[in-house]
Amino acid sequence: MGKVIAVANQKGGVGKTTTAVNLAASLAASEHPTLLLDTDPQANGTSSLGIESRTAPSSVYDVLTGSVAVEDATLHTEMPFLDVVPSHINLVGAEIEMIDLFERERVLKKALQRARRTYDFIVIDCPPSLGLLTLNALTAADSVLIPVQTEYFALEGLGQLLNTIKIVRQHLNPDLEIEGVLLTMFDGRLRLSNQVAAEVRRYFGDRVFEAVVQRNVRVSEAPSFGKPVLLYDAVSSGSKNYMALAGEVIRNNQRYLEDEAAGEASDGAPLDAPPVVAEPAPPRPAPSGAARPGPDAGGVEPQPPPNPSPSAPPPPASPPTVSAPPPSAAPPSSPSAAGRGDGFGEPSRVVLASRATPGRPGQ
Repeated sequence: MGKVIAVANQKGGVGKTTTAVNLAASLAASEHPTLLLDTDPQANGTSSLGIESRTAPSSVYDVLTGSVAVEDATLHTEMPFLDVVPSHINLVGAEIEMIDLFERERVLKKALQRARRTYDFIVIDCPPSLGLLTLNALTAADSVLIPVQTEYFALEGLGQLLNTIKIVRQHLNPDLEIEGVLLTMFDGRLRLSNQVAAEVRRYFGDRVFEAVVQRNVRVSEAPSFGKPVLLYDAVSSGSKNYMALAGEVIRNNQRYLEDEAAGEASDGAPLDAPPVVAEPAPPRPAPSGAARPGPDAGGVEPQPPPNPSPSAPPPPASPPTVSAPPPSAAPPSSPSAAGRGDGFGEPSRVVLASRATPGRPGQ
């Protein structure tokens, strides 16, 4: 199951869409299948990838209203590992149409169940509000990434967003986590930017990403060409910042990705399945004068040849064929190796043995 990351902040102009688009592109550049879900009625994320929302055959609006499945609304981009579900201006009225639906906050979560088996990451671009669209995104997400502009007003909206996340945890999605706080539009020459960054790090601690998105004109120019900044100017500081962010996200979710890969492997053939052994061929008739195979060789008990005459002496018995015993397993060289068998059993005991003090094996 892929991980769903919602990029949310009810304050506008903090870089949500820019972060969602470029983070998804950077994850795709790392060869992780990624889906960008644009739930903002402004459809800026859709146009940032060179897709015209008005000409798209279907959109997130059709998914939320139940007309189309996510798989049918997905469009491919020019990046091999990046797909997008476009937005549409009709999303403005989606909240009113969903108001009478049963479990209206979980509509998006139910729609993404099948898509999560296809992608490693699903990035949701949330609208700049705390309405029903954002609640659907937070309910469907495993974690929320919060972009914070390094200016004073950006700090005031954090309290409301954190309160909303707390309510969602209590009533809708108890497993929702904070993926991290991203500092955007940072200018190290300004005292205000450094003060806001210090305040955010003091409050959130290690939840703040080490990667910081600096002010860069290439990041602002890329949407007008319908490309993420990574394709527009790969050597710009903005591209490097978002690649660093993607690297942190991948490292922080490495165990999640490994568990997903192990789950996919368990769905097929087991990793330690015994090899398929072909059935033995039927025994060939032994030539005259040769030793006849025993029961272990062909699986058939040999019959003694008939005695042609009572007076004739029986032919001399041929020496029995002795099959070599199977090679016995080598004795374990250390107490930690005993009981380990094929190398898959009891990994915790191996770890403990590797940390044992000299002279006290197995502790």
